[in-house]
Amino acid sequence: MGLIDTHTHLDSFAASGALPGILERARAAGLEGMIAIGTAPDDWSVHRDIARDYPGLVHATVGLHPCVVDAGWAAAVAQIESFWRRGRVDDSGVPPAHTGVGGRRGRTKIETPCPVALGECGLDRFHLPKDAAEAATVFAWQREAFAAQLDLARGLGCPLVIHSRGAFRECVEMITASGVDWTRVVFHCFSEGPAEIAELGRLGGRGSFTGILTYKNADGVRAAAREQGPGRLMIETDAPYLAPVPHRGKPNEPAYVKYIAAYAAELFGVSYDELATITTANAREFFGL
Repeated sequence: MGLIDTHTHLDSFAASGALPGILERARAAGLEGMIAIGTAPDDWSVHRDIARDYPGLVHATVGLHPCVVDAGWAAAVAQIESFWRRGRVDDSGVPPAHTGVGGRRGRTKIETPCPVALGECGLDRFHLPKDAAEAATVFAWQREAFAAQLDLARGLGCPLVIHSRGAFRECVEMITASGVDWTRVVFHCFSEGPAEIAELGRLGGRGSFTGILTYKNADGVRAAAREQGPGRLMIETDAPYLAPVPHRGKPNEPAYVKYIAAYAAELFGVSYDELATITTANAREFFGL
């Protein structure tokens, strides 16, 4: 069983011409899939086209990252739903968003693949402006943009990828109030502690883990991973950021998810192959691959 990197950003690799090598190394490292995460209109079409050109290997999402939210957020969010309308419907009448990119039933032919999730979206206090009044304005925009995307996710019934930094409680409260199905929610790059991930579990959600899991100073993140357990585990690189040990401090890439998998296998006392089987099955089920 291969691995799936459930959260990566490929637009910078595409822009630099590095993408073919990145994907070749990913395949060589044992990856059988990756989720290219949308953050803004500028990368949505890039990731959609990569998913079209590498069917089965790359799947794309569409979402507005809180750190790019500004006064014009509504115009960006208004474009999101249209990405779910651009794939062909198979002869059963079921839209591609419900069959998965590549058509696991073997009948769907998709010219332009539909997203496999909405996100990443959420709230971020860490990167707010230093000025208090300006920070309050930006955070209010973030909340409005997040609420609008939660409404979309509820209507689409799609998986939801959450970015939460310094705003865990507010994210949880807004998701609950929105009526989104918590079983379709993942907090990516989980960096809270065991109490917070236990709360997600009680609600029906989950966290996914990056190379932070391998860092010496990340005892709380490891405790959270243990609290959730391998049965709901998904792993991600968040490339080109957060490279795992032994590449910490260097540019990250999807191939490095193998180091996270190896570390997680030791953390849970299972074999690498068993860890790969569990996390890949979890990713396929969650994203409908």
